[in-house]
Amino acid sequence: MIKVMIVEDDPMVAEFNKRYLNQVDGYELAAVCSSVDQALNVLENQRIGLVLLDIFMPGKNGLDLLSQIRESEKEIDVIVISAASDIERIQKALRLGAVDYLIKPFEFERFNAALSAYRNKSDFIQDKNMLNQEELDYRILHQEEIHLPEELPKGLSQDTLKIIWNVILVFKNAPFSTEEVVNVAGISRVSVRKYLKFMKDIGVLDVKVIYGTVGRPVSQHKFNDDKSHIIQRYL
Repeated sequence: MIKVMIVEDDPMVAEFNKRYLNQVDGYELAAVCSSVDQALNVLENQRIGLVLLDIFMPGKNGLDLLSQIRESEKEIDVIVISAASDIERIQKALRLGAVDYLIKPFEFERFNAALSAYRNKSDFIQDKNMLNQEELDYRILHQEEIHLPEELPKGLSQDTLKIIWNVILVFKNAPFSTEEVVNVAGISRVSVRKYLKFMKDIGVLDVKVIYGTVGRPVSQHKFNDDKSHIIQRYL
């Protein structure tokens, strides 16, 4: 069992995280702390494997704690769970070794994916003394690719996926809407939405909801070049 410490100053959010944690196998809650000083005290007296860490707290913040953990060279991993969505804090957390970063509010599915991926990686590493390049690439550095579906979901076809993907490649340098894909591909809006959702789920598209002054919000899609190779297994 991986022993977990939750560091969160809001009692309601801490309880929320506890309930989510209880739904994921392989973890044991060891402590809940509301401040950095309290968390440091726990780390001195208990063996903790994973910290679920908020950034915004009175006094010292979560990044201060993460920095101190790294300086102490303790064998502790950290998943940040925070409302902080600015790139500066996210980059700092990742550079300090955070293994994942969840932006509040989030769904259980994202929490479960983060904790499951971490548990699977931990279990895999415990059984290994050395890794080959393939194991390092796909079991450690690209953990998310392990959970990709082997085949297209039911109701999606390879031919239609190819058509929509070729349209997306036209838009790859700028955000685009569902309607723009519909207009070029000549495929129904309902069908296009299914394929765009699938591509979002496997990470080859990023989606941002734009709220205008009037009318319904519009989803803007953007080509994710770093993960575009993933689509090749389905084409």
